[in-house]
Amino acid sequence: MMQDTISLIKPLDTIAMEKCQIRLDNLTKPLNSLYSFEHLARQLSGITYNPRPRNLKKSIIIMAADHGVAAEEPSAISKQEDILQKIHNISRGGAAVTIFANHVAADLLLIDMGITANLPPLPLVRNEKIANGTKNITHGPAMTREEAIKAIEIGIKIASDTINDGSQVLGLGEMGVASAISSTAIIACYSQRALSELVGKTADSSIDCLDKKISLIHHAITVNTPNIHDPIDVLSKLGGFETAGLVGIILGAASRGAAIVLDGLGTSTAALLAVKLAPQVKDYLIGSHFPPEPAHKASLDLIDIPAYLHLNISSGEGVGAALGMSLLNASLHVLNDMKTFGEAEVPVAHDGPGALKQDKNVKDE
Repeated sequence: MMQDTISLIKPLDTIAMEKCQIRLDNLTKPLNSLYSFEHLARQLSGITYNPRPRNLKKSIIIMAADHGVAAEEPSAISKQEDILQKIHNISRGGAAVTIFANHVAADLLLIDMGITANLPPLPLVRNEKIANGTKNITHGPAMTREEAIKAIEIGIKIASDTINDGSQVLGLGEMGVASAISSTAIIACYSQRALSELVGKTADSSIDCLDKKISLIHHAITVNTPNIHDPIDVLSKLGGFETAGLVGIILGAASRGAAIVLDGLGTSTAALLAVKLAPQVKDYLIGSHFPPEPAHKASLDLIDIPAYLHLNISSGEGVGAALGMSLLNASLHVLNDMKTFGEAEVPVAHDGPGALKQDKNVKDE
């Protein structure tokens, strides 16, 4: 399934993007003065094969799983209880991500890929549990290669189901005990930066001591010797079930022509692995914010995509993806609701840096 899905990923529609750019250049503003919004509008036009996309249905998918390396932290049990409380809060509609998802009119779904506890049936929660958490990566691989591929294929199926329900923009979120250690270990395999420059204290981290985090990550990489030329090997040795599921969602969404909005560290880690598996995925990825983890910025740099928001938030759960969706809404309002010179009958300004521009041949789509 995975290779078949990758084979379906198409390049963006350059004709739609060019038509979109013509309209953007003829809106009543200085050229490129709404730079990031114009970039997003153009990207969405290429993804949707539509020069003027609007009213794109959105969904936020949160992947949840715990990590065996949490056993190295004495407070692991209390952290697992915190995750359970978060899941119940999301299912009741009381979480921050729920509020922000409502703000951008996005559907919300949480997938249990491998929480340590066995969850009862809950609203908004789908059970795809592979195991009750991964194994401790300081002792050996987190999961088998077969489990990693299974988790990816689950993600592909979830993306397909969501897109079949009408969504054209998928926002990503993740949660799980010790997820930051696993994600940072994966990014460290590909980054040239020292571990001390990648590791940061995060709100959802199960280990507060930065030196201990660095030691654990270094030991996990040394023990497992992941092959960076084989992303599935890296994923299976150092990753989590939620990371693998997110990789599948990214591949599945790109294969069906849906935009993918990232959140924080866990989602950018999955995006990096997805791009290593299928470089063409990059064009479908949209960064949202810069959370505190330095490894997240390193991952975005490796993928070579921007993020846009500096809000100093670290709640996880897909909150950043929802806020990123608000930027997409704004970019499409610029594209569709702002008038061109011809529509507004505005005189053309003089030539020069930042001058307004009018193409009398521009046509509304």
